[in-house]
Amino acid sequence: MPFVDLQSRLGINLDSWLLLQSGHQPNKRAARCHAFEKEWIECAHDIGQTRAKKECQLEFEDFYECMHRQKTHQRLHAIRQQRDKMMKEGTYTPPPCHAGKADESP
Repeated sequence: MPFVDLQSRLGINLDSWLLLQSGHQPNKRAARCHAFEKEWIECAHDIGQTRAKKECQLEFEDFYECMHRQKTHQRLHAIRQQRDKMMKEGTYTPPPCHAGKADESP
């Protein structure tokens, strides 16, 4: 431990850039992907970068998916394409609430 802790005395945190989700959050609520980031950091802690890339790949992929939602967007795009294809063929008609018409039920 240093004799003079300059970071806390000056009110700065130089390590905050390392962890995206672990910083101070509004209303003291955890960020959306905080749990995934925490699992990844706990897995990679003290094993080195080379081993962490291999051994913590699943945790990193979960964290990356939570942050960027790439697989989710690909899946939704495929669903929309299938829906449009079925609508062209005439095998599917969307319900009135999805077609932009007002719902007439009480």
